[in-house]
Amino acid sequence: MIAAMASGAVKGAIDLSALSMAAVYALCIVPLAIILWNRVALFGEAIVALVRMTLQLLFVGVYLQFVFRLDSPWLNGAWLVIMVVVADVSIVRRSGLRLRRFVLPLFAALLAGLAIPLLYFLGPILGREGLLEAQYAIPLGGMILGNCLRADIIGLKSYYEAIRTREREFLHALAQGATLGEATRPYLREALKAALGPTVATIATIGLVALPGMMTGVILGGTEPMTAIKYQIAIMVAILTGTAITVLAAIWLTTRSSFTAHGPLDETIFRK
Repeated sequence: MIAAMASGAVKGAIDLSALSMAAVYALCIVPLAIILWNRVALFGEAIVALVRMTLQLLFVGVYLQFVFRLDSPWLNGAWLVIMVVVADVSIVRRSGLRLRRFVLPLFAALLAGLAIPLLYFLGPILGREGLLEAQYAIPLGGMILGNCLRADIIGLKSYYEAIRTREREFLHALAQGATLGEATRPYLREALKAALGPTVATIATIGLVALPGMMTGVILGGTEPMTAIKYQIAIMVAILTGTAITVLAAIWLTTRSSFTAHGPLDETIFRK
């Protein structure tokens, strides 16, 4: 086997048997034991998360086999829209904001943050004639959207909580004649820094601290390491672009409707 791998005869990742998967779940004993031993209030949540992950990925795996086999642009596009909807609802809830007030503008922001870098990646970069091929559109879209989700949660929470806790400073700026855009600009700047900071830090240390998922997956698929590196560079640029677009758009699209006519932040936007 080693000789075959060295000569390049073996291509693709090794499949995991039922016994191997049992060993994977056995590894969960370590973090669960640490949680229990230190009485961290996460044991039940961790168990539920592991079960949910398993069920969700099994469902997605079965569905994606069908999607990849059919490879219909309409079906692939519908799946990406469903991913955006799920991310949309998750962001609003995790940000502590009201769903009805934010779900539509945030959906538009996520769609822009996903579509612009994804279509650019699939078109000018990869040169695919079918822009929504399942092999490329779904995994690349998932990576971009996953990072947009995390960035939006951080950005929205940072933005609205900062205005809420520093309301005097915000109202003072309005009283001095600042427009809403001028008064909120410092909070927008802070939110963008908080949301994009982790992605920028990852880009700065990538390859030195760890081999990222995209690169590892492409290598496991049997591709040359240099090709995998090119893909990783491209996807990191696409992720940075997508997160910047979606965070900025999310804040812009929700700001106007989040303040009262007199200036203060509308407290009804927060979930109680």
